[in-house]
Amino acid sequence: MRRREFLGLVGGLASCTSVAFAQQSNRPRRIGILHDYAETDSEGRAQIDALRAELAKLGWIDGRNLTIDFRSGADETEGLRGLARELLLKSPDILVGAGGTIVAALQRATKSVPIVFANVTDPVGGGLVSSLARPGGNATGFTQFEFGISAKWLELLKEIAPSTTMVAVIRDPSARSGGGQLGAIQAVAPALGIDVKPVDAGDGDEIERKLREFSHDGKACLMVTSSRRARTHREQNVRLAGRYRLPSIYAFRVYVANGGLMSYGPDATTPYKRAAGYIDRILKGEKPADLPVQAPTKYELTINLNAAKAIGLVVPPSFLSRADEVIESP
Repeated sequence: MRRREFLGLVGGLASCTSVAFAQQSNRPRRIGILHDYAETDSEGRAQIDALRAELAKLGWIDGRNLTIDFRSGADETEGLRGLARELLLKSPDILVGAGGTIVAALQRATKSVPIVFANVTDPVGGGLVSSLARPGGNATGFTQFEFGISAKWLELLKEIAPSTTMVAVIRDPSARSGGGQLGAIQAVAPALGIDVKPVDAGDGDEIERKLREFSHDGKACLMVTSSRRARTHREQNVRLAGRYRLPSIYAFRVYVANGGLMSYGPDATTPYKRAAGYIDRILKGEKPADLPVQAPTKYELTINLNAAKAIGLVVPPSFLSRADEVIESP
């Protein structure tokens, strides 16, 4: 082949490659979201709106160069697997999952489509990633908190209600993080003089029966862990804590905004803002295996003084001064 012909062939191939790359980068991209809140839930809506807003800042506009498919509502593992399969039928470029159980369902459905997760408690222990620094598979994202924070919840309950001798812990025994959270609580309970009573988060009737029974003790408190199934009964849990006059602490601020006494943990919406950056990087060619899993940078104590007043609890000024947010309006 003559030199001129060879150079012409190389130039033609380069031109074709450039055109193909441009076409690929200009085509609308697709994100599938499997969420733990229903699309109509105010908390879930705030999280997805935050993700959309951050993606828009990075140039990814839903309905223009981006399509977002949303699924939620399944309470059982098999239902989650079905929703994961539905999303995969849409041929997504990236999947977004909330919580360890949901991400596990997505990983069962695909080992190749990148997954960015938010609010996962223990991605290494749950087998979702190889390590925080080098996830190694098709998933990476942002953790919720470490198990040790569960012990902090118990300490806060004892501080705000010193006479406490028993705590009902609403948790999901089937959740990947459920055992670790309960273990951390049980580890510090003896030193605080507290007896721990686990309650199945998925059984609304059992929750009411147990809390009614515990309330007769007069020195019982309520703790609601980060269980996805516990959030299914969010309003019931808050209502029952008030009815049976149980000082309570929750994993998420949304409970306190709905009338619960207090919460301690990271903002649950921030990980979705941060996830937009990883989605952008993956859409531009980076691999989730190379993007480190990141932890929260701030934890916040929120107290609802109306809830305290309703159960006759006086919050010590020293305790109140440490709160990052105090809710006083009805």
